[in-house]
Amino acid sequence: MFSHKLLEKNIGLLMILTFVAVSIGGMVQIIPLFFQKSTMVAAEGLKPYTALQLEGRDIYIREGCYNCHSQMIRPFRAETERYGHFSMANEFVYDRPFQWGSKRTGPDLHRVGGRYSDEWHFVHLMNPRDVVPESNMPAYPWLDTAKVDATSIQAKMRTLKLVGHPYSDDEIANAPKELEGKTEMQAMIAYLQVLGTSAPKAK
Repeated sequence: MFSHKLLEKNIGLLMILTFVAVSIGGMVQIIPLFFQKSTMVAAEGLKPYTALQLEGRDIYIREGCYNCHSQMIRPFRAETERYGHFSMANEFVYDRPFQWGSKRTGPDLHRVGGRYSDEWHFVHLMNPRDVVPESNMPAYPWLDTAKVDATSIQAKMRTLKLVGHPYSDDEIANAPKELEGKTEMQAMIAYLQVLGTSAPKAK
């Protein structure tokens, strides 16, 4: 007869059985997601990032913006009233990696697209306290002088196409031209302006 005391004293056996239990639990939670259309099919109107938006997203990640800003609005009244419609899985089909999280030193940015003008974002990134006096966000003035590096954009888009992003050959071919003369500030603003714009509006 199996004794629980034996399990507690045998570290190797405990580790093996723990691994088995966690593996089964993980598979039960994860495998069904591969068969749910709501997590695999893009939301209506959702398009893959343009070359400029894609570069802006990489700059967003490079500068560590995710350390203070989440992109995940939970379905609670306090959040939907402030930020807009709650986040849905099919809005992140073209996000690799997605920017979910719960860290909010600053506000959630998932519905920031179209909320402010390009000029507002420019001033805010140059010196946040010019538009939000109490802000503790650092300024990013170098984004306005740094030019976007277009050397790897086609390789990025071809790689993303392999995993399901519907980029056309023309879009990939014209990507360097789209980035020609653009600053990192313009790329960042282009990315911010598209965030959450494909979701239903909160009622």
